[in-house]
Amino acid sequence: MSQTKRNTWFFFKLLLITGIFLFAHKSIAQTSLFEDKFTILPVQSIDFGVFYAMGPGTIAVDYQGNITVTGGVVSLNTNTVTPAIFEIKICQGKTVTINYDYAVMLAGSNGGNLELIIGPTERGESGDEFLVTSPCGMVTQLRVGATLVIPSNSVASVYSGSFPMAFTQE
Repeated sequence: MSQTKRNTWFFFKLLLITGIFLFAHKSIAQTSLFEDKFTILPVQSIDFGVFYAMGPGTIAVDYQGNITVTGGVVSLNTNTVTPAIFEIKICQGKTVTINYDYAVMLAGSNGGNLELIIGPTERGESGDEFLVTSPCGMVTQLRVGATLVIPSNSVASVYSGSFPMAFTQE
């Protein structure tokens, strides 16, 4: 057999073996899409309502929507106060781990920044895990509270921002 034919035959065998490996790998890796479907949607933002600060303090919304103020912070409108809500769809029996940063900064429309301390959630704090008990395709809600830290030099403004949350399925 000539060198060219040997190289072609070797390449063909290598291609054939690689093709079988990829096919086997692909077929083994495929699982039921329904069982592994894991979706999360943010459906409600956290809202602290209208408040003013006569001095430094905090305003907190817990995961049930209850509001607490400290220091010189006065809450004016509790009708719009809401915790953040995420909707999770995952099959019963799966464990979900929640991870989030301790705090983020919110930017004001008139300048200034406020610190937002995240948590706890109704399922615990960052790093905690919970077992999903609802059947596949049903929604499990996760409510998240937070505390807004108002410094003495805060600026009257509309503050907005976001906070990342990571959910890991096990």
